[in-house]
Amino acid sequence: MTVERIFDELGHFKRFQACIYFAAAFQAMACGIHYLASVFLVETPNFVCGVPSNVTDVLFGNLSGSSLNDFLPVFKADTGPLVVRTPGGDQWELSRCQRALRLHPKDFTYAFGGNKSVESCDGGFVYDHSEVYQSIVTDWDLVCNQAWLAKLCQPTFMLGVLIGALVFGDIADRVGRVKILMFTSLCQFGLGVCVAFSANYYYFVVFRFLLAMASSGYLVVVFVYVTEFTGIRVRTWTSMHVHAAFAVGIMVVALTGYLVRVWWIYQIILSLCTSPFLLFCWKLPETPFYLIAKGRYKEAQSLLDTMARVNGLESRLRVEELLEPEEKNVRALLEKEEKVEEEETGRSLEKLSILDLFGSWRMAGRTGTVWAIWFIGSLGYYVFSLGSVNLGGNQYLNLFLVGAVELPSYLVGCFAMDRIGRKKTCAPALLLAGVACMLIILVPADIEALAIALSMIGKFAIAIAFGLIYLYTCELYPTIIRSLAVGSGSMMCRVGSVVAPFCVYLADVWIYLPQLIVGILAFIIGILTLMLPETLGKPLTSTLKEAEALGQSDKKKDAACGLEMNQHA
Repeated sequence: MTVERIFDELGHFKRFQACIYFAAAFQAMACGIHYLASVFLVETPNFVCGVPSNVTDVLFGNLSGSSLNDFLPVFKADTGPLVVRTPGGDQWELSRCQRALRLHPKDFTYAFGGNKSVESCDGGFVYDHSEVYQSIVTDWDLVCNQAWLAKLCQPTFMLGVLIGALVFGDIADRVGRVKILMFTSLCQFGLGVCVAFSANYYYFVVFRFLLAMASSGYLVVVFVYVTEFTGIRVRTWTSMHVHAAFAVGIMVVALTGYLVRVWWIYQIILSLCTSPFLLFCWKLPETPFYLIAKGRYKEAQSLLDTMARVNGLESRLRVEELLEPEEKNVRALLEKEEKVEEEETGRSLEKLSILDLFGSWRMAGRTGTVWAIWFIGSLGYYVFSLGSVNLGGNQYLNLFLVGAVELPSYLVGCFAMDRIGRKKTCAPALLLAGVACMLIILVPADIEALAIALSMIGKFAIAIAFGLIYLYTCELYPTIIRSLAVGSGSMMCRVGSVVAPFCVYLADVWIYLPQLIVGILAFIIGILTLMLPETLGKPLTSTLKEAEALGQSDKKKDAACGLEMNQHA
């Protein structure tokens, strides 16, 4: 690959690339922060319906007191009402979403056999502030018949993630990587602060939707950006460990949530966490691949000279050495491909569609399995992350561990991919995640520590599969349909992220239903993954069998792979 000579001459990951990489990865933390911030933004504390006047006495079973706040930490919806008395002598039975006025009570007792006047609680809820002092739920009473609005926040955010990936990924190819990185970084800061000052629920949802688009746009483009600045020898590690910055963002959410219990202050602090990036992001250079592809040769040469100087090397590499052979090879290969295409299929490469991923039974099976891995990787990742606060124990510690456990998972994943291959890493990871989910269901409810440990094992395993599937997909498909394969797989990933919040909400039906769904899917898909071919850690270059699977000729496939050797970044 001619352009890859840049890294052979100037270093695959020396001082210049390291500075660029860690700066870009630092801002990727913001994506993890905003993706998981809703865990505490929309947290619903324990609550009960209020009464029209003050409360003087409270009864709950055989317990008595003078304040509702004394009983809210232990009050459960299925344990019976709270009975209260007001200064005027009225007695009320309070539950979550309704209250009942006792008619002509004789004594103030917990049990009452007389008539009651039952009414719904349209406002005036009393919330337990021992854990959550202020969230959007307590500010805007998003409970009872309004509870669905709170649950809609995360799916709406994930829909914005899907749209942002589509929009900014395309724009980055047109206007450049750096401009999109700068724009989305500014949007993450500005929109993050706007979320904190939302006047009502609808402003909150709109700002979060736009914030999701910006965060997703940054995450999509930063993968391309760091890949185009690092050599092939370290590309697997650098691409995988952008996920690690995302995981650190999750840990920041947990720590901030523990320290700050007022949602709008919490949101401002999260938005400020990566704001130092704004001070120097405008100094980030465009990638050499993009500059050469767009014909900006003078800028490309200046960048190469800067890279050499910062890396302590002599600047001997000229853009002309990269440009002229590549232009000739690409032009000849394009002409050859077009001629072969017209002779054999009567259509051009530009007319390839997603149906070409299903050109034969074998290719259809491969595509279906790859899509399933993308889907379960995203679904499992967010179910484990969002559902961690429901495992019992300290919810802040649980979320922190969910982020922390990812860091070793990427190290293990990288070593395993290099030692035993992609398939033998991905399949066992999915199977382990499935087994962990099933074991969580079997753990007795009173052994919370074991359930949390199994959940961390599941997150560890699913993070490995989720982290490697991008590279594995690139290596499984030949050049002419590789972009289609990765793009469609990414779409399935976004679908999984949209479905994940709804899956977590199924815990209201049965506490272990989310784990059951993820466990079954992960186990089945893990078995299917064993049927995929192994790759050699590089994009497909042995093309005869793939050409037959696609209904293409060997001659055309050789041309396609020759084109890749000159264009692949």
